[in-house]
Amino acid sequence: MDQLPSVTRHLRHGPRPTGWPAALLIPLTVLALLTLTGCGGSGGATEKTAGHTPAADRVEPLRGTPKPTLPATVRSADGHRVTVRATDRIVPLSGSLSELVFTLGLGRNVVARDITATFAQAAKLPVVTRAHDVSAESVLSLKPTVVLADTTTGPGEAIDQIRDAGIPLVLFDPPKRMSDIDRRIGAVAAALGVRGAGAELAERTDRRIASVRGELPASGRRPRVAFLYVRGSASVYLLGGRDSGAGSLLEAAGAVDAGKASGLTKDFTPITSEALAKAAPDAILVMTKGLESVGGIDGLLKLPGVAETPAGLDRRVVTVDDGVLLNYGPRTDQVLASLVEQLHPEDRR
Repeated sequence: MDQLPSVTRHLRHGPRPTGWPAALLIPLTVLALLTLTGCGGSGGATEKTAGHTPAADRVEPLRGTPKPTLPATVRSADGHRVTVRATDRIVPLSGSLSELVFTLGLGRNVVARDITATFAQAAKLPVVTRAHDVSAESVLSLKPTVVLADTTTGPGEAIDQIRDAGIPLVLFDPPKRMSDIDRRIGAVAAALGVRGAGAELAERTDRRIASVRGELPASGRRPRVAFLYVRGSASVYLLGGRDSGAGSLLEAAGAVDAGKASGLTKDFTPITSEALAKAAPDAILVMTKGLESVGGIDGLLKLPGVAETPAGLDRRVVTVDDGVLLNYGPRTDQVLASLVEQLHPEDRR
């Protein structure tokens, strides 16, 4: 999952339901859990949406190759002061961090990837995770000059082992909302000594997001949307609440987060008929692989309470690919455009 730290916390600290595989309880990068089967891109059409054609799963680097200004000393999210002296062998330990490094123009310096980095430019790099668990030995064998990770990356022993080996390792707080995008870009760019490229990328990203938001329908209609995290193969069925990470994106797409609006204060709660009846969503947002894992829309409607919601009765299901939905990064404009297209097909200008 790259960007769903709240699911990670739920799985790490909540009770373990019968049948949940151990892999789901391991500390993960934000999107590692979401990409149990791996994917990317911006979304797909559903029965009640306009015919949306998914974009190719590629990142768009800035023009030119930035020249890092090194050494760069930054404060890691865990409080350590880290000095990066070389960026010729970079190992990003999450899909969203890989996306940022490549988009900043330093993709040729990346020597490994996390399993959640599924975009085309990273596809041939060696994977240094096992069942979403970082392998310190695999990372160290590649002789990295800098390792980038999120605070949700684990296990902690692997992170400590990499740092104890003398490798500069910078941890970042995962982004949780639209307003975190510029901070995230700036933090990664600063660690790699390319602050100028970071500012350029932030400006480009903000401009593109603003362009999408400018195309919101003039009617002001705001459908209620419930974000469901489902993994049929692992019997994981959760309804997103206030801190799921999806609320900011849904609001930017001209929608209401139904879970949050219904009073769910937790990040995620098990799906029940009662919870869904209270949320009363007009549409349901799920990740592409999650929908596939339950057998498509027909399978989703078999989950408790789904068929009885306005969304279920109308078979209105919105999908976005797992690898980008909650990354909150350079491709968020594509995710937002997909949501707007699917949620407001009849209102498009």
